[in-house]
Amino acid sequence: MNFFARDASVEFSDPPFYRYLFANTMSAPIWLLVRLYVGWQFLHAGYEKAMGTGWLNNNGSALESFWQRIVQVPATGKPAITYDWYRDFINFMLEHHWASWFASVIVYGEILIGIALILGLLTGMAAFGGIFMNFNFMLAGTASTNPVLFVLGALLLLAWKVAGYYGLDHWLLPMLGTPWQPRFFTQPKREAPSTDRRLF
Repeated sequence: MNFFARDASVEFSDPPFYRYLFANTMSAPIWLLVRLYVGWQFLHAGYEKAMGTGWLNNNGSALESFWQRIVQVPATGKPAITYDWYRDFINFMLEHHWASWFASVIVYGEILIGIALILGLLTGMAAFGGIFMNFNFMLAGTASTNPVLFVLGALLLLAWKVAGYYGLDHWLLPMLGTPWQPRFFTQPKREAPSTDRRLF
């Protein structure tokens, strides 16, 4: 008997609490509060950089100074960057003077992510962008609020179907559909009866 041979695929159902948190509109008020908090943190951080010196002006001198500081390896103690490959990446950007344009990417990225989360606009994509930025800040040795925002962003990403229910996603997602279930550009095809077996 072949162990891997099966007549039909098997789909494992999520537990009720998981479906309630991440797929039920009853939990949408919770994610609204999380969205507003995380969105404000990103918007505020981006705004402060935009109004400050060395990010959108002076050729990104503030970011360049930050990179120069974190790539240093002290004679004693632990360096800011743990992984050598990430330190090499920062050094590569320093050598090629990327700070002059990369600073703008960070500033406008934080602002756009903040606005999108606050408005509930493509919440899943905005949350992914946020956790990607938090992940890089943590790799660079910056803790601050990044670990908390990373966790909250990951939860928003899991709850992308309902996290923007009290926001623009309430209308946008049903229009756009999903890559596996398009709504706006193509008419959904009628599916044949499923032969999948649910175990739970």
